[in-house]
Amino acid sequence: MNRLLIVDGHNLLFQMFFGMPSRIVNKNGKCIQGVLGFVGALLKIIRNTKPTHIIVLFDGEHENGRSSLEPDYKANRIDYGKVSEKDTPFSQLPDICFALDFLCINYAETVVCEADDMIAGYAYKYGDDMEIVIVSLDSDFYQLITDNITVLRYRAGNMVFCTPDYIKEKFGINPSQYADFKSLTGDASDNIKGAERVGPKTAALLLKEFGTLENIITNSEKIKKPSIKNSITESSEKLKTNYLLIKLHDFSPLPFSLDKLKYNCADITTNEVLREIGLK
Repeated sequence: MNRLLIVDGHNLLFQMFFGMPSRIVNKNGKCIQGVLGFVGALLKIIRNTKPTHIIVLFDGEHENGRSSLEPDYKANRIDYGKVSEKDTPFSQLPDICFALDFLCINYAETVVCEADDMIAGYAYKYGDDMEIVIVSLDSDFYQLITDNITVLRYRAGNMVFCTPDYIKEKFGINPSQYADFKSLTGDASDNIKGAERVGPKTAALLLKEFGTLENIITNSEKIKKPSIKNSITESSEKLKTNYLLIKLHDFSPLPFSLDKLKYNCADITTNEVLREIGLK
C-alpha cells in the first residue's frame, strides 16, 4: 500500500534547532544545528516508515486567520522578528530548503492558512486510499487519526506512533472527539483556555456521556455535578470559539498533486546531504 509522509516543517525545525545539546557551527563559522538535526531526523524517519510519497509543509509569515476569532490565540509565542539572526530557527530554513531540493522532496510554505490545515487537507483527501504518517509533536493532529492515518511523534531519536488505540488509552476518547476534548480542557501552547474545573478526566467522561462538545453544551442542564454544569454553562460561548480554533479544516486547493510527491531517493547519509549543499 502507498504511504504518504507529511512533515510539519516548522515543528521539526524548532525541535531540532532548540533541542540540540549546543550550537553547532561548520568550518566557516555558520550555525547549522537546525539543518543538521532536521536532515538527520528526516532521513531516520524515512528509513523507518519507508514512504512512497513525501511532502514537507511550513507556515508562512502571513496573518493568522484564527486570530480574528480570538486575539489571544498564540499571543504567547515569541516574536522572532525581534530576535537576533543567530538565535532564530528561521535563519537556517533556506539551507533546509536546499537540502529538500537535493533530496527531491517537495515542500511548500502556506500563504492563506496554517500549515496544520494544509496537512489536514492532504489527510482528508487521501486518507481513505493510502496510509498517511504525519510527523509532528503538535497534538492537534490527533483529531485526524484513523486506521489509515497515524501521527508520528519524534523526540530525541525516539519515535512514537499514535494510533486510534493510543488515543483511547491515553485520553479515554476516540480521535474524532479530540477537538471537542481539547476545547474543553484548553491548550496552553496555543494560549487557549478551557472550561474551569474541567480537566482531562472530566472532559473524557463528558464526551463519553454526550458524544460531542455541541451535545454537552446543549444538554448542560443534565450534567450531574453542579460545579461542572455551571462551568460549561458559563463558558459555552468560549468553548464554541475554542472548537473553531482547534478544529482542522479540509483545506484546498493543495500545492501538489499526489503524483508530484513520489519519493524513491536512494539511501543517503546526513553528512552527504550537508556536503552537497555546501555546509560541510
